[in-house]
Amino acid sequence: MYVHRTIESYLKKGTGNFPVLLVTGARQVGKTTLLKHLAKANRRYVTLDDPLTRSLAKEDPSLFLQRFPPPVLIDEIQYAPEIFPLIKIAVDRDRKPGLFWLTGSQKFHMMKHVSESLAGRVAIIDLPGFSRRERSGVKACHEPFIPGGKSLDQRIATSPPLSLKALYRLIWRGGFPEMALREEMDANLFFSSYVQTYLQRDVRDLANVGDEMTFFRFLRAVASRTGQILNYEHLSRDANVSQPTAKRWLSILRASGCVYLLEPWHSNVMKRMIKSPKLYFTDTGLCSWLLEWTSPETLEAGSMSGAMLETWVINEIIKSYQNAGIRPPLYFYRDKDKREIDLLIIRDGEIHPVEIKKTASPSRRDIKHFSLLDKSPLEFGTGALICLIENPLPLTESSMAIPAGML
Repeated sequence: MYVHRTIESYLKKGTGNFPVLLVTGARQVGKTTLLKHLAKANRRYVTLDDPLTRSLAKEDPSLFLQRFPPPVLIDEIQYAPEIFPLIKIAVDRDRKPGLFWLTGSQKFHMMKHVSESLAGRVAIIDLPGFSRRERSGVKACHEPFIPGGKSLDQRIATSPPLSLKALYRLIWRGGFPEMALREEMDANLFFSSYVQTYLQRDVRDLANVGDEMTFFRFLRAVASRTGQILNYEHLSRDANVSQPTAKRWLSILRASGCVYLLEPWHSNVMKRMIKSPKLYFTDTGLCSWLLEWTSPETLEAGSMSGAMLETWVINEIIKSYQNAGIRPPLYFYRDKDKREIDLLIIRDGEIHPVEIKKTASPSRRDIKHFSLLDKSPLEFGTGALICLIENPLPLTESSMAIPAGML
């Protein structure tokens, strides 16, 4: 049964304004299912996963487009970049919107061809995994998350309670459709197959991996650092690879949608802030599997429970912006005295500080570092402490505690 995605309205807007629509994202997040549902019977479908079709697209792209004329959905376009110049010629000849729908899982090299051939002709949309609201059937909220105003009011009004056990089950299973929607899907079977497929189809070609176990060890080292400041020296040491290799491999993980780097916020009047980003795995289920947490209960009771909660919250907020077609205006604060604010949301000249804590007893002490923003040139917006309470609770005149389940 098809489950509607929040991003559908933005996809329709994109294809109504551009001749080419490109949907990117990590493998298995539902790109093909989503576009095939929206296309119904009005659009041809062809996948370049098929070796014969891929061979035709690479060796004779002109004949390929004659055989599969628009409107057409071409799946896994990265396997035949030779098609891009021919698509450019076709859309320049007939500038109708929605001629070509494309999907791609390897942004690392693909975007170079897109920018060279389709600049100004393509709407590029990144599809995340399922959000908590999508997977649980809660009414979709099309407004990106802000800790105040009508967006928060809508979330509060449409969010049923979420217990600690249920929350960590969401975190442990993650947002891939197969894991989010099929309770009978075995986590170990899915994620072990996913990693093997990912290694064999994507990483081997892009990263020149000679020893798959070395890359798997690197994946685990990255997963163990979710929610932490990125330090290439420590990462390369623990993975037993050189720093240049660690940087190249991490860039591939980032381009393929496996990790997200949250950049630090800088201000000229606040010069003591660090410049290294924070690293987050984009799927907490995959991250949990890599770190060998065998159940939601062991994860919740373990040493990574706080970091995994933070990772999940950050990802839910990122998805709220991606599903609205907005680049996430998200940063974090950390100065050289190690004073930190987990998240800063900057919109319309306002800065909204957010702390994330695994506590059901929030207090003003948890948001004490919000005062560090008093020197900021931006106007101070509503702040939030996202935690495990059952109902929203005011902490100060400008900040409140929000249940994690209301994201």
